[in-house]
Amino acid sequence: MALSSRSCLLLAAGRLQARGAGLRFGSTTASLRTETEVDTSENEIVAPDFINRNPRNLEQLALARKERGWKTTWPKREFWHRLRLERTQHYVEAFVERCNGDVVVSASTREWAIKRHLYSPKGVTACKNLGRVMAQRCLEAGINFVNFKAVIPWEHRCDSASTHLLTLIQEFEKAVEEGGVVLREPQRIYQ
Repeated sequence: MALSSRSCLLLAAGRLQARGAGLRFGSTTASLRTETEVDTSENEIVAPDFINRNPRNLEQLALARKERGWKTTWPKREFWHRLRLERTQHYVEAFVERCNGDVVVSASTREWAIKRHLYSPKGVTACKNLGRVMAQRCLEAGINFVNFKAVIPWEHRCDSASTHLLTLIQEFEKAVEEGGVVLREPQRIYQ
């Protein structure tokens, strides 16, 4: 189908306008235009009512309620964020969970980005590097305070059989603290 010369001209003009070039006609008379100034005094007015829509605001101010549960509940749920370290037969995993059980931040030596830099995905150096990664991810998520008590009370006990496990936990704990995350939540303010 052949295009006529008139349609080709319209098509070319449309392409020029689409690119922003357009057709401009110059005039021989110069005109001075004064732009009206914008009144900025409206921007300085502060709203009398302020509504904070940040759902974690009370947690950061240490005013939010912590779920205590029953005295017989184990493990205790009295925290806003808890850091857990789990060691399986082949990997080490760490995650931060809320008191309702939702996982907020996680890291594992199963992840290829972490695994490729490690000699072994379950050793002491793996725990140390996992602690560095968890600290960085927690700070990026806005979590500065976490509860890192042992979920199982006998994890921190030191005898000959659990010495290796204890060094794993201590190295992980040290790396997270060096990364800038405080491993103790602030006391709740009762008002």
